[in-house]
Amino acid sequence: MKSSGKILSLAKRTFDIEADAIRKLKSYLNSDFMRSVELIHKSKGRVVVTGVGKSAIIAEKIVATFNSTGTPSIFMHAADAIHGDLGIIQPNDVVICISNSGNTPEIKVLIPVLRSRGNKMIAMTGNSDSYLARNCDLVLNTYVAKEACPNNLAPTSSTAAQMAMGDALAVCLLSYRGFSKKDFAQHHPGGALGKKLYLDVKALAVNNAAPKVFADDDIRTVILVMTSNRLGATAVVDRKGKLYGIITDGDLRRMLMKNKDINGIRAKDVMTVSPKKVSSDTLAADAFTLMSSNNITQLIVTEKGKYSGMIHLHDLIREGIV
Repeated sequence: MKSSGKILSLAKRTFDIEADAIRKLKSYLNSDFMRSVELIHKSKGRVVVTGVGKSAIIAEKIVATFNSTGTPSIFMHAADAIHGDLGIIQPNDVVICISNSGNTPEIKVLIPVLRSRGNKMIAMTGNSDSYLARNCDLVLNTYVAKEACPNNLAPTSSTAAQMAMGDALAVCLLSYRGFSKKDFAQHHPGGALGKKLYLDVKALAVNNAAPKVFADDDIRTVILVMTSNRLGATAVVDRKGKLYGIITDGDLRRMLMKNKDINGIRAKDVMTVSPKKVSSDTLAADAFTLMSSNNITQLIVTEKGKYSGMIHLHDLIREGIV
């Protein structure tokens, strides 16, 4: 068994080689990259990404990234394409063919068929003199000097370069389209990521009570309201719902430390004025940022300028925002 030092050394070597391969891609960027972005952006069809072996796996990832960032895409395995899957491709589709060598048998069979159909084709290859490169409209150079594999055989640096080139295309297209956070949220409604992008505080506050007391209420009333609602705080409002302040557990503790006799103490004597608050349409993720920056666990929620409820840090934790 190899020593831990040897293992860590190999891991670091892998990172160095792959990082170097990706860095060198910058020097390969040329007008074909810019034209590829423009071609895809102007296309009235989809992007069909194809490849075989490890390149096919990278193609699937690129398709997923394109779709999630507003570029309609579909994966087609190059081997399956020549056995019936060519029906996937529609007349206005742009085809990206990925192959490190650019000379695999499947690619050599597929390319002439695609050319006969008239689809625009973009090659992503590490061999700019390959059959693939010579027979496509545009070429994205993903050449790597060596694989991270000690035997220089297993696709490692080359697949990392392909992945990075696909990400560069997706990011440029995203920017070209003016793809916003709101657009991204529409493509990612599920899971914690989706919630961070679309869940607002109103959806959380509606599940909580909206504890409130009036400024002249005695401290016993304040304690009862806070205890019954289990949010660790209560808003202080006037008779029309205008917000005066907030009373938290911490405010009560500080009041008890200062006063031996609490008779006659009113809500207005204990409350914190100008409490941190958010409107009901504020994203829950932004509410968490406000809580974190102010080291607080509750936030007042307002709607049309009036107190409407409260959210607690636990609400955000429960929804996976934190």
